[in-house]
Amino acid sequence: MRNAGLVTILGVGLAHAEPVTVAALGDSLTQGYGLAPEAGFVPQLQAWLDAAGHEVTLINAGVSGDTTAGGLSRIGWTLTPEVDALIVALGGNDLLRGIDPGVVRANLDGILAEAGARDLPVLLVGMDAPSNYGPDYEAAFEAIYPELAAKHDALHHENFLGALAALEDRDAAVQTYMQGDRIHPNAAGVTLIVAEMGPSVVTLIDRIEHSD
Repeated sequence: MRNAGLVTILGVGLAHAEPVTVAALGDSLTQGYGLAPEAGFVPQLQAWLDAAGHEVTLINAGVSGDTTAGGLSRIGWTLTPEVDALIVALGGNDLLRGIDPGVVRANLDGILAEAGARDLPVLLVGMDAPSNYGPDYEAAFEAIYPELAAKHDALHHENFLGALAALEDRDAAVQTYMQGDRIHPNAAGVTLIVAEMGPSVVTLIDRIEHSD
């Protein structure tokens, strides 16, 4: 069991979870592009977890402009000995560049395989592909995430920007929750994203505490 203990006193079991460390491997959405240091995804998620009473340290392994290939190239040194679990949120820049979904799949597969080799639980965060590359590209890209999650027994969160995409008035959502580039969320947008994704991260933490 990783980072968890069970103490029995007078026949009563008391579960005690030690602090855990989770690395968030991603691009500018993870890194916090255009935001004050405390307003980015990782700091806001850290605050959300702290408020919920979880003893977790998050590592911001987001690099602006990174693709899945970049993530694969640095996964080895991202997974330092203290890392207990991994959040993978990559693919947005691959989409912007129209990279072959087969290449994206292979890169993410390599990242998840490396985490699996170290017996680390993973939360794989998907992306909603636009339709401008055609329906075949869109379908192939979006299928990558649930299929790889199933292959590697990883948790799957459907869409990093899902909390914003779910808002009924898209134009108002962009004006209210996105930065001027219409690509990156502002601080208020990140708050919605964290509130929606937070429970998935808690499930990831639970996997750490109950893994053998």
